[in-house]
Amino acid sequence: MKLSIITINLNNREGLQRTIDSVVCQTFRDFEWIVIDGGSTDGSRELIEQYADHFAYWVSEPDKGIYNAMNKGIKVAKGEYLQFLNSGDWLWESSTLEKVFSIQQGEDIVYGNWIQKDGTLFSAPHKLDAIYFFRSTLSHQAIFIKSDLFSHELYDESLHIASDWKHLLSCIVIENHSYKALDITIIGEQPGESYDSRKVGIEREKVLNEIFPPMIHESLELLASIKDNSMHSYYEYIEQYPALKKLVRRIVKLNQMLHRS
Repeated sequence: MKLSIITINLNNREGLQRTIDSVVCQTFRDFEWIVIDGGSTDGSRELIEQYADHFAYWVSEPDKGIYNAMNKGIKVAKGEYLQFLNSGDWLWESSTLEKVFSIQQGEDIVYGNWIQKDGTLFSAPHKLDAIYFFRSTLSHQAIFIKSDLFSHELYDESLHIASDWKHLLSCIVIENHSYKALDITIIGEQPGESYDSRKVGIEREKVLNEIFPPMIHESLELLASIKDNSMHSYYEYIEQYPALKKLVRRIVKLNQMLHRS
């Protein structure tokens, strides 16, 4: 099976209906659908029961938070790839999955564009590195990630917002897994708790301090500042300054060595 779609929900019946409507009409059918509900009391369970024939697995019971619910889904998933399409978010077109898997060629992580509910389009960056993740992230729902990348470590349930970002940072920057950006709009997304910039900043700082030694963390801050203040695009700027380019490479290689030891 090519894909497992994992949808988590808690008391968001209206949003869940929107998600369901976008999945049941997909022209691509080589997927299973897993729904993890946190024991909703707003009619979500009854909606899930109504569409039960579309789900390979579903459960409605209390959980310990977003990432605990996602981990429940990962543990029962059988697909080669996983997509976390949470309630309220929706696949952009009925042909979205068909487009993705007609282009995807076996990369570990595949991702595309996403549109926020207010209509703002975010284009998937084709180049990812430590600096990108220091300042930003991809839309979690617009990513297809090989299930093998969770074989040794699930999402960190001690985090409330940034665990998916931590996992991506580790997979792409530290472990050097392959990735590919697709020029396809994957999802429309409903803003969630992760849009609280203060909470995001606190958790990301915690993760960066855990993953990167202080010297590397300080270097990333410097490089991110250069990127923010440069009149040129970041990558053009780095190309003009070989010493900085070398520093970026050394940061990533050193950190990979530290995590292999």
